[in-house]
Amino acid sequence: MKAKIVIIGAGISGAGIAYNLANKGMKDIVVFDASYLTSGATGRCGAGIRQQWSSKMNCILAKKSVDFFETAQEVLEYPRSVEFKQEGYLIVATTKEEDLQFTENVKLQQSLGIPARKCTKEEALEIVPHLNKDAFISATFCPTDGHLNPFTMTEAYYLAAKRMGVKFFFNEEVTEIVVNNNKIEKVITNKRTVETAMVVNAAGGHSKEVGDMAGIDIPVYSENHEILVTEPVEKIQGPMVISFSLNIYCQQVPHGSFIMGRSTADQVRGHDVGSTHEFLDEMAKTAVHILPPLGDLRVVRQWGGSYNNSPDRQPIISDCSELPGFYLACGFSGHGFMFAPMTGLLLSEMIMGEKTSIDIKELHIDRFKNSDFTTYERNVV
Repeated sequence: MKAKIVIIGAGISGAGIAYNLANKGMKDIVVFDASYLTSGATGRCGAGIRQQWSSKMNCILAKKSVDFFETAQEVLEYPRSVEFKQEGYLIVATTKEEDLQFTENVKLQQSLGIPARKCTKEEALEIVPHLNKDAFISATFCPTDGHLNPFTMTEAYYLAAKRMGVKFFFNEEVTEIVVNNNKIEKVITNKRTVETAMVVNAAGGHSKEVGDMAGIDIPVYSENHEILVTEPVEKIQGPMVISFSLNIYCQQVPHGSFIMGRSTADQVRGHDVGSTHEFLDEMAKTAVHILPPLGDLRVVRQWGGSYNNSPDRQPIISDCSELPGFYLACGFSGHGFMFAPMTGLLLSEMIMGEKTSIDIKELHIDRFKNSDFTTYERNVV
């Protein structure tokens, strides 16, 4: 079997890259996934979409991705709803340091056309009345942030790509990338061998291992982040409520359930995506502290998902100077879902030899060679 390009990973990044390449006219695109569509980080994410970041690049990636999400259902000719609910993110500050940082964040966001604003405590309580008024000191709000269904959005990319001839192979694991004389020659799976000169690493939590197959040391690591979901109830909350200092994000999704998650201190690095009673205990305490009425809800289930973290918490979207034909879409630090439209567009432009829509030199893997990066994304849970 021969392919023009092989994409490893059928999450939203891999599906989005495949769609964008096909949309630009590339033929013989093959996508492999060791499991099923959205089986990895995409299908386990918190389904939030936000543009409120502390780094300029993340703000730009997010805003332009939101612009696409707003018309994705029509552009991709998807027959169902992708459930893009734009009711905002309310980000609360609980310390003076956060309050000052959020003021600077909003200035940056507004300069890039993101309609975020700083809110007093009273203004925040008008947006989400059931907040504990003693749990925070100020907030920021962006009304065009919101919720998006990761399953339907990924399926929309997948179906559009398939219509244009992209071949997807599921339950098929890539086991080897054959490189000779600094050139990619083959991709070997547990079922077949594919001759190709180009590979895209969109393997999410397993990106480092895929890099190792090609002889490329990618400075990322994966760790488990846990989430829970409650029983559905009548609508009481529109925006996502998030706090970096309290380590929580929480939103009510369109069908009524609340979904919430947090990071775990000193989390062991690896591919565990299990769930723990310690998480449930800490999550419940924090949720009830910041949003007291949630204490009356019953938890339906909980799970874990993989964050593939980069040293600066910004993604790696780049080619590879050490290996021609090897491309990277990894290190999203938990936010690959919301950046997917720009990831797909930018990588497709790069692969097709076009000028990228925005300058993404600071997203190149080479920035880590001498720790030569000046930006660190602070706004991560």
